[in-house]
Amino acid sequence: MMKQLGMSQEEIPAEEVIIKTKEKDIIIKEPHVTKIKMQGQENFQISGIIEEREKEETSEEDIKTVMEKAGVSKEKAKKALKTAKGDLAEAIISLQ
Repeated sequence: MMKQLGMSQEEIPAEEVIIKTKEKDIIIKEPHVTKIKMQGQENFQISGIIEEREKEETSEEDIKTVMEKAGVSKEKAKKALKTAKGDLAEAIISLQ
């Protein structure tokens, strides 16, 4: 009956699904993914164990810059950048 209506569905053997937004990543573990084609459009239905992770505001380049300028470890540079809300100059000054 689905074929008569122009619909088809396919199970996707996914291991993990990640949805990236500006603020966070939504990770779906042990997903059950179904691709549904209907009237020329493709849709996905996803269910599973949901986990959310906040995105880090600092880039690896910023971390390296703070490490080099302040002479500190990666962890100290990341912590200083987080405290300084991503402000490179403030992070470096706080470590000197």
